[in-house]
Amino acid sequence: MKLCDPYMARQRRIGKKAAVGRSLTLAAILVAGLATGSCTISFPMMSLIPSSETTGSIAQQISPLSPKLEGEDWRRAKAALNTALDPTGNGAPVAWSNPETATKGSFAPVGQAFVKNDELCRGFIAGLNFGSKEEWLQGAACRVGSEDWTVQDVKPAQKPS
Repeated sequence: MKLCDPYMARQRRIGKKAAVGRSLTLAAILVAGLATGSCTISFPMMSLIPSSETTGSIAQQISPLSPKLEGEDWRRAKAALNTALDPTGNGAPVAWSNPETATKGSFAPVGQAFVKNDELCRGFIAGLNFGSKEEWLQGAACRVGSEDWTVQDVKPAQKPS
């Protein structure tokens, strides 16, 4: 027998190709089996989503002003707060409302903006109306750069005269 027999070398190449082909076929069958559901793995997905409260798959935003002020009401109120506290604004109160829930309110800036801990801050008075219940609050909010205002301190207040 020759050390370099062309026939034997060809047989070895064919054998290697066949082994690779069998491996690929087996892998394709395994993938197809997993894809068609013959083997499943499940785990709760909600544990992967950070949220304090959820409705379906949409996280609800709750206001730091009142636990009754959430979702769309808080989104509208926050837009009014950002407008009212803008130091380049005219200083007038800014009202907001949500016709779907009949919740409404207003924010009035108090005094001039000031710097605290490298943040721009400003005081405010807030009036919130939840149908038959009215709440008045005073507080301060701060922001960095052009970010939204973040409510820092809030406490109950008397209705302004």
